[in-house]
Amino acid sequence: MAIAAVEGVTGVLGTQYTAASGDRSASASDVQDFASALAGAVDGVSERQETTLELGVQAVTGELTDVHDYTVAAAESAVALELMVAIRNQAIGALNEILRIQA
Repeated sequence: MAIAAVEGVTGVLGTQYTAASGDRSASASDVQDFASALAGAVDGVSERQETTLELGVQAVTGELTDVHDYTVAAAESAVALELMVAIRNQAIGALNEILRIQA
């Protein structure tokens, strides 16, 4: 049985070292890049869930020849959703921490 290679991670932004001059302000392009990456990640989770739903319907109607396809798609969809929820929780925690900082 052949095992397919793991696909590359997409939508990851490159990291950039900022000089020690203290300039840590985000430029408009940085914000746009982050927003694009975040939107792409949400779209990816949504596409995985749609694929899982379609394969589930095919499995129930008998059109799906290999049930393992559905099993793998369901697992990928669940892991992607759990990761997205974990990232959201970390972002909310970070925002709450920032709001607690008194200037």
